[in-house]
Amino acid sequence: MEPQEWEFWDTWMRAQRLLTSELERGLQRDCDVSKAEFSVLVTLWQAGGREMRVGELSESLDWDKSRVSHQLTRMEKRGFVERTRYGADGRRAGIGLTDEGRRAARKAVLVHGDNIRRHFLDSLTPEQASVIRAWSEQAVERLEPHRSETVGDGAS
Repeated sequence: MEPQEWEFWDTWMRAQRLLTSELERGLQRDCDVSKAEFSVLVTLWQAGGREMRVGELSESLDWDKSRVSHQLTRMEKRGFVERTRYGADGRRAGIGLTDEGRRAARKAVLVHGDNIRRHFLDSLTPEQASVIRAWSEQAVERLEPHRSETVGDGAS
């Protein structure tokens, strides 16, 4: 790569890191939830109040089951989630939001959305937003099928 391409890449990566860090700080400061907690809360919240199997949650988050299990244990202690048993034999582990978890999810979504708007969306012109969106959609289309093939092969 040419020096100016490396410089562009480094600036792009730095901007992503700074934005991600600021958004994570906002979740912690304004909602007292970590990025990982936010991810679980929102995934369960978007499930429309129904329980999810732990494996289904793991797939939705693209996390390994061990990471999900450890995160759920921490969130259970905070009163955000509760584990359940369901299925004909009662052996399938489910997970759902508690009332406290639903309140935390609603607040975090509002606060996080405001922070995304303030730190990212409001700084873009409509043209910039259009270009970033088009590029992002193109990147997802190009990279996600490749990722699925790799994950499907058992590689990580």
